[in-house]
Order: sequence, then C-alpha cells, then structure tokens
Amino acid sequence: MQTWMDHLIAILALPQAGLSTVFVVSFISATLVPLGSEPAVFALIKIRPDLFWPTIAVATAGNTLGGGLGWLMGRGSLTLFKSNQPNAMNLKALSWLQRLGPPACLLAWLPGVGDPLCVVAGWLKLPFWPCLAYMAVGKLARYLVMTGALLWLFPNLS
Repeated sequence: MQTWMDHLIAILALPQAGLSTVFVVSFISATLVPLGSEPAVFALIKIRPDLFWPTIAVATAGNTLGGGLGWLMGRGSLTLFKSNQPNAMNLKALSWLQRLGPPACLLAWLPGVGDPLCVVAGWLKLPFWPCLAYMAVGKLARYLVMTGALLWLFPNLS
C-alpha cells in the first residue's frame, strides 16, 4: 500500500505535474470526499505565478465537473431517497431548492453545503446544463476571491 501511495504522490507532485494535479484535486474535492482544493491551487500559483489564469481555469473545470458528477449521483439515487422519510427541515430545504431552481447551484462552492447541494439538485431533476453553468460561475468566483485573498495576505510566502 505504501508503495502505491508513494507512486501516486510522485505522479501528482505539483512542480512536475502542476495543472493535472490541480484538476484531480479540484475534481475530487467537489465530490462528497472531504478534501479542499484551495491549498493545491494556491501552491501552484505561488510556485508558478505565470500559471495564474490556467490554474484558476483548470481548478474551476475540475471542481465543476466534480459537481456535475454529484448531480448525476443525485439523479441516480432517486430510489434510495424515496425509501427515506424526510423531516421538516429537509422538506424546507428541498422546497427552497425547488423554488430557486438551477441558480441555487451558484452556492455549490460553499464548504459543507455545496457538494450535497449538487447531489440534491440532481435528485430533484433540476436541468443539468443550467445547474452546471451556475456551478461553474460560483466556483470560478470562489477561486478568484480565495486565491486573491491568499496572495494578498501572504505575498512573501514561498
């Protein structure tokens, strides 16, 4: 197991792989796996400032596609949810999400809430492409704000 992990770390090492690492980490972090992609994005931008916009674009694409996978998982899990009786709070949240529709996916960037939001959007059969577009806008805004703030707060970090 340790050899496999060492090999994976070597493949995804930031200076060598760079953008592919950011894509993989961003994709995985948009699923229900508790992982943050911001450290990888920030690290690559600090290592290679010339890759600022490509890094933001790749992170946004990976994170959005991960959210799309969550939407597809939610769509496929309809029978699982039908067997569970929702409580009053869940019914309020579902009602809110149905009322807002795809624009609610702008909030897909929120920690702890965003990933399940994408799954529930799929479960509610909200239209895929508009949801994906709103996810992309929200995630792009998050990466720009978070990276900009980190660069401003830690300008000399190397």
